[in-house]
Amino acid sequence: MGLFQKDIEPRCVYCARGRDLGEDRIACPKKGIMSGGESCRSFRYDPLKRTPPRPVRLSLGGLRDEDFTL
Repeated sequence: MGLFQKDIEPRCVYCARGRDLGEDRIACPKKGIMSGGESCRSFRYDPLKRTPPRPVRLSLGGLRDEDFTL
């Protein structure tokens, strides 16, 4: 079901059937106007509509040379 994660929660925002209306509203052909966080039984995952979370940036500012010695 998911592209890289297997436990993606179904949401209308990234359903293949839904069309974006803006302001967190989705036009669903099965249920009508839905909120982006809702879903129905006819959910079909579209990986191109989903924006994955950004990776965490590594912060090296607080490290010293002593942190790398054994």
